[in-house]
Amino acid sequence: MTLHVDMNLSPRWVDELANACFDAVHWYVLGTYNASDSEIMAYTKANDYIVLTHDLDFSTILAATHGEKPSVVQIRADNVNPDTIGKQVIAALQQMATELADGALLTVDTSRTRVRLLPLRPWTLEDR
Repeated sequence: MTLHVDMNLSPRWVDELANACFDAVHWYVLGTYNASDSEIMAYTKANDYIVLTHDLDFSTILAATHGEKPSVVQIRADNVNPDTIGKQVIAALQQMATELADGALLTVDTSRTRVRLLPLRPWTLEDR
């Protein structure tokens, strides 16, 4: 599993993830700072990365396109500093490694972790 750390997260995430034995690269190494979310998703999918982000736009793209890849891990917290939420994100990555390899949207916030398998589909009454 190789993670692409989005521009809206500190490059410090790369070291935090490496310390937990994850391969990671920050977007500033891969592409331009002003790349569109669609360009980033296309690059990430073509190179078999998993997106780590604080941006909801990537999950919106997955929902709109019914995409099966790339997997997206979105951090939903006010403080996205790896010192604050890093352990929780790493635990979620370890726990959901199989789902992320197959295609998933993983949401990590301060109180819980949720995973949805890709492609995303609208919720139905049976999902309750």
